[in-house]
Amino acid sequence: MTQATKAHDPDALFPSGSTTRRGLLSAFGRRAAQSLPDVPDALVARQAQDFFDEEPPVSGEPLLSGDDFVADVQASSAETGMHIWWLGQSGFLVQVAGENLLLDPYLSETMTECHAASATPYERITGLVVEPRLLSFVDVVAASNAHLDHLDPGTLPQVLSGTASFVCAAGSEQLATARSGRRPDAALGPGDQAELGGYILQGVPAHHADAPESVGYVIRSGAYALYHAGDSRRVQGMAEAVAPHGVDVALVPINGKHGNMDGADAARLAYECGAGIAIPCHYEMFRCDTAGVSRFVAECVRIGLEYRLPRAGERTTIDYGY
Repeated sequence: MTQATKAHDPDALFPSGSTTRRGLLSAFGRRAAQSLPDVPDALVARQAQDFFDEEPPVSGEPLLSGDDFVADVQASSAETGMHIWWLGQSGFLVQVAGENLLLDPYLSETMTECHAASATPYERITGLVVEPRLLSFVDVVAASNAHLDHLDPGTLPQVLSGTASFVCAAGSEQLATARSGRRPDAALGPGDQAELGGYILQGVPAHHADAPESVGYVIRSGAYALYHAGDSRRVQGMAEAVAPHGVDVALVPINGKHGNMDGADAARLAYECGAGIAIPCHYEMFRCDTAGVSRFVAECVRIGLEYRLPRAGERTTIDYGY
């Protein structure tokens, strides 16, 4: 492998130190798949095309929205298992035993309005799943960082208008208070833990240059656990912090822009964490900040990781019969 290739090798993020067994195998497998004999550039016609590059959709409608979405959430409250609905971007609604938790809900036009006059307008390409006022019944709301699409002043006051507990990333307390209209019940950094609304939330490392307060969450309720990576690139130490929790599902960003991992790194992180299923997020919300799922899917297939590709407003259920 040439020095230039090594500089762009995602697995170079694992140069030394402890890692999970899956992480080690993932790194070895990736290197083996990419290894080619060095040949002088003059003798080889380089293919500049990125075969995983995809045009974003013109627009997309949620599978369920509005009252139909709320009805699905309420109907599942008597069912066994862990239910996860993608709300678009990095937002998810999680339900176990009738207790509802919102992660990074973005249910407004805040980003579009804030960037309307900029050189990079945030044109929404996925329709709104549900108005935030309709989710005031939730039990916990958690934001992983202070970016507007994770800590949204157009969403938080309404989803917190009921009796929900509120969790933010440590270091974002002032912004969380200003944007939500109330102080958070807990502010978590890596290693911190809170038990709220039937859920145990544990902060785990995330790494984002534009949001140093970024944190990931491992969330447990009874026998079920999931990992929400928030905004982050994939670096050593992330999987090692998550793997001991035995998560069923990993929710990972794939946009590959603005300091986030791409689809291949997202799949590898989920695999290295020991997650049973990977679900991608942080795409198909804004035309200027999205990615196709092909790179993520190809890597999941290569490493043998189960995945789901829900539409906005669609439910994924993990059910062990209780």
